Amino acid sequence: MYGIILILVLVISGGLIAVIGDRLGSKIGKKRFSIFGWRPRDTATFITISTGVLITSVTFLLLSLASDNVRTALFGMEQLNQTMQATEERLRLASDDLAAARLAQERMDQALKEADADVKTLQGEAESLRSGNDALRSENAKLIANNQELIAFNDDLVAQNAVLTESSQKLTADNADLERQTNMLRQGLATLREGSIAFQSGEVIASGVIRAGGTEQDVMTALSSLAQLANRNVSARLGRSSSDQEIWIYSPEYDAAVEHIKTSQTDMIVRIVAAGNLLRGEAIRTKLELYPNSIIYRKDEFIISDVYRMAGGSEKAAEETVMDFLQRVNKAAAARGILPDPIRGSVGVMEGDQFYGVVQALTPIEGRIRLSAYAQSDTDAAGPLRLNLALEKE
Repeated sequence: MYGIILILVLVISGGLIAVIGDRLGSKIGKKRFSIFGWRPRDTATFITISTGVLITSVTFLLLSLASDNVRTALFGMEQLNQTMQATEERLRLASDDLAAARLAQERMDQALKEADADVKTLQGEAESLRSGNDALRSENAKLIANNQELIAFNDDLVAQNAVLTESSQKLTADNADLERQTNMLRQGLATLREGSIAFQSGEVIASGVIRAGGTEQDVMTALSSLAQLANRNVSARLGRSSSDQEIWIYSPEYDAAVEHIKTSQTDMIVRIVAAGNLLRGEAIRTKLELYPNSIIYRKDEFIISDVYRMAGGSEKAAEETVMDFLQRVNKAAAARGILPDPIRGSVGVMEGDQFYGVVQALTPIEGRIRLSAYAQSDTDAAGPLRLNLALEKE
């Protein structure tokens, strides 16, 4: 704005200078005024020039006095240029500082983004830690519950250990008794090594059936009666009184047998058998064998039949035929469930008259015949099986 005003002032002042100089030169030229001995024309030209210079100077003076901008434009341009250069330098430095600040701001923004990412990561980790802490609390609760169960289980083990300790003490006492019995047996065996065998290993000394549904006292009474029967059989075999030669049964085996029979839903066959080959004079060591009992054959029930070819006239051949058939009957009855004798393997008995009656009937026959066996009466698993034999010609 100040530049426009200055230009207008200069244009106006230039016009005034031209008008005033022209008028003043014309008047002086007309008056033929002369200074310094010059000619009037030269004097008029000098005055005109001087007037223009004076008016211009006065104009600049007045403008300088009236405006700081004019004074600066006239007298402070170099300083203004220096100031502008200094300002431009400061501006350049400020621009550099601004660029550096922007770069720093970009770095700070990047660092802020990274910090935000780290914060989010830490928040995720914190959430995972919270979840893990919850899981650890749950596991800790489970471990506490398991610890309580283990404590209860340990208490049970302590109680069971006490029971086992008591059982161990009882077994120790039984073992001492067994060792004493063993020493006695060894001494008897050493002194009676040359004696004869009274009972073979596994030989049945006595057997009987104990009914199901009885109390423990009933079972023990039945076993006691069976033991007395065994003692009588031993005395009959050895020719001594029963008080001098009583059987010996292992106590834990006896207790287990009582418990098994008491809880059984079926009748039980009880066999008292020799625990080994027993010599005369030795202790009668026995063991108990238990078998479930039931009716195997009803009266007149068919057992087995077989066909044989007879040559006729040979009593020996007839006897061999009957023996072979009886062996087949024995095998079939044992397979059916009748308990065989441990020593002989037989399951039944036959009267001598019946046996030789069949032999005599077979001796004169020539050709094919069929022998059939039938149960003589109801027979349970304890036996013995008694037979009725039938002879038919084919």
